[in-house]
Amino acid sequence: MADQGRGAGRTGGVLLALLLALAALVGCGTAALPADPALREVQSLLDRHARALLDRDEAAWLAAADPSYAAAARTEFRRLADVPLAGWSYRVTGVERTGGDRLTARVERGHRIAGHDRGALGAGRVVDLVERGGRWYVTGERPAEGAPVRLWEQGTVTAVHGARSLVLGVGQDRARLAEIARLADRAVPAVDAVWSPAWARRVLVLVPASLDDMGGLLAVDGSQYRGIAAVTTGETDHRADAPADRVIVNPEAYDVLGDFGRQLILTHETVHVATRAHTSPATPVWLSEGFADWVAYRDTGRTPAEAAPELRRAVRAGNVPAALPEDADFGFGGDAEALARAYETGWLACAMIADRRGEERLTAFYRETGAHPGRDGAVESALREVLDTTPEEFTADWRAYLRQELG
Repeated sequence: MADQGRGAGRTGGVLLALLLALAALVGCGTAALPADPALREVQSLLDRHARALLDRDEAAWLAAADPSYAAAARTEFRRLADVPLAGWSYRVTGVERTGGDRLTARVERGHRIAGHDRGALGAGRVVDLVERGGRWYVTGERPAEGAPVRLWEQGTVTAVHGARSLVLGVGQDRARLAEIARLADRAVPAVDAVWSPAWARRVLVLVPASLDDMGGLLAVDGSQYRGIAAVTTGETDHRADAPADRVIVNPEAYDVLGDFGRQLILTHETVHVATRAHTSPATPVWLSEGFADWVAYRDTGRTPAEAAPELRRAVRAGNVPAALPEDADFGFGGDAEALARAYETGWLACAMIADRRGEERLTAFYRETGAHPGRDGAVESALREVLDTTPEEFTADWRAYLRQELG
């Protein structure tokens, strides 16, 4: 046994030595190639470019631009004039030579909005440059494949500051943006009245000019959000320095709403902002959307029959849902009536918990579900720990509640 062990050890040592030698040879073939000095030069150029923007120094901003790009660079600078920037940065991740005096840089560009973002909101960019007289100049910049555009790339931004909100819009008159700020300001205390965990208690709202432009901000085909008045985007990794959530308004759908509907939408989206730190992959969509609707409807005086017309029709026809909706039931771009029923179903599940167990139990249930390490077992565990019930009992109670409220 001892000899076999030593023999095995010697064979393994020879193989390891051969592998290391091969790795060294391969490494020599790559490591010997020096890093392109242009990477550092481009990084330095873009650092100065960022500083110029934050200092609102247009001449210094344009100093980085090639004459062929100067007009576009000037336009971007001026479109950003009303945006309260606390940070603007570039991080060059790679460069590719596209000609003797030209290269393309892969860049992560980040920005922070003052009073809202703790960390930078980044997005991939592609920056084209040319070398003239021993210096590099920017000849173009665009979103990387699959990356979102930013609001100021769609037009000149108008900013309206509310007491608890900041609304940034393109192609919108100031009065309209001021109305959105007023409704967002109302939403914050409405959410704060029921959601006790700490949150920023401020809302950042983006209002693009069109549905297609909304899609650009989300890096998707805007048509899938037709009829959706607003969405909230944010990071789900719960970093201490995470950027703020953005509520993005679809101006076409928002316009057809009355005052009640507009307030409802902005309160609903503000709930998503407040609950972000306690929403995780373990949280089913029926709970996150249902809770947001429950808060939004809480002090409106609307009855379930008034607020859930699609589900009411189904229940009165004898089609009481057998189970809570799946995440896929909340997909946009499909059957509008089915989507409405999914939202109404989630809302009434949350309303039942609040009515029968109390509002504090509902918020505790939300937090407990989101704290679970994964989706499997999350709701079951929270039902047991917070509501002292089982999924079967909860579903039966909820179906009876639907009949009671909508039948």
